[in-house]
Amino acid sequence: MIHEIKGQKMVAVDTESNSLFAYREQVCLLQFSTPEQDYLVDPLAIADLSPLGEIFASTKIEKIFHAAEYDIICLKRDFGFEFTNLFDTMVAGRILGKGEIGLASMLEAEFGVHLNKRFQRANWGRRPLDAGMREYAQFDTHFLIPLRNCVYDELANSDRLDLAKEDFIRLCDTSVPQPESDLMNCFKMVGKNDLSPQQMTVLYELYLYRERRAETADLPTFKVLSNQALVDIAHTLPTNTRQLEELDGISPKVAARHADGLLNAVQQGLSRPPVSRPPFPRRPDDEYLERMDKMKDWRKQKGIELGVPSDVILPRDILYNIVGANPQNSDSLRDIMSTVPWRFSHFGSEILQTLHGREG
Repeated sequence: MIHEIKGQKMVAVDTESNSLFAYREQVCLLQFSTPEQDYLVDPLAIADLSPLGEIFASTKIEKIFHAAEYDIICLKRDFGFEFTNLFDTMVAGRILGKGEIGLASMLEAEFGVHLNKRFQRANWGRRPLDAGMREYAQFDTHFLIPLRNCVYDELANSDRLDLAKEDFIRLCDTSVPQPESDLMNCFKMVGKNDLSPQQMTVLYELYLYRERRAETADLPTFKVLSNQALVDIAHTLPTNTRQLEELDGISPKVAARHADGLLNAVQQGLSRPPVSRPPFPRRPDDEYLERMDKMKDWRKQKGIELGVPSDVILPRDILYNIVGANPQNSDSLRDIMSTVPWRFSHFGSEILQTLHGREG
């Protein structure tokens, strides 16, 4: 397969992971398609996938994905791959202003192909994969090269190809998100629930208990106990199994399985000093908020004008960098928009006009 792909100008790529079935998600299948052949690669059976790194990093082979960001994050996280020369058919669809940008919708619109999505939420870590799952995986890349060719022509004919290439380059630099601390996750879990500092300490102990149980069972945490169940326990501070069972989301079966651990976590939280709230970002000043409102309004209107989502006009990270830096002239704005030169050349003057009532 490696030898075959190295002789190609483009290859379609997809991955399947097991996030709904494991404590630590991992890539469980990789799919590749050339114009002549489809391949399924089992990373659970192959110890060394490093030969794929040369393909992903090659400037000579275009890698075609649909909704590449998640796949890239997973492949970087699990295997350390680096990427160049990407084409994302979903990103292309958004830039073209297509209303339906799911792979199934785009394939049906372009080719009349109907994809069976019954295995979309399947356990891809299970072995062996049955024939239906293999076929499903195969067809996720089988039509990507013809789809790429169709939307490529549309991008070129609408003078948006350079804008798309700009986003494809940015996709290559997608970074693996760093996990939040356990304590930060607890505070984010609370939302609008009003918990005292001591109750937050209980919630933290409950959170840690769930993490231990999920890791031991190799299950996603939501399959052990829901966030809301933990918050409800921290709020009511039950002292016995009967009180646990009275809570919504705690069935008798769940209570029987976790009662000892949950009640012990409650007592641990009550006996420890209250946890301190992690520092949250400070509220921006009024001038910053005013600039943000003006820029968001401009971005929305520009999106309507061009028939695209507002973040196609200006990606969120670039928007926040511009609003935060408040550039006063074209040179300063160019530096901030160095990774989006097409957008700078087409929208730079309007951005400065929006910020300062002048073009800079």
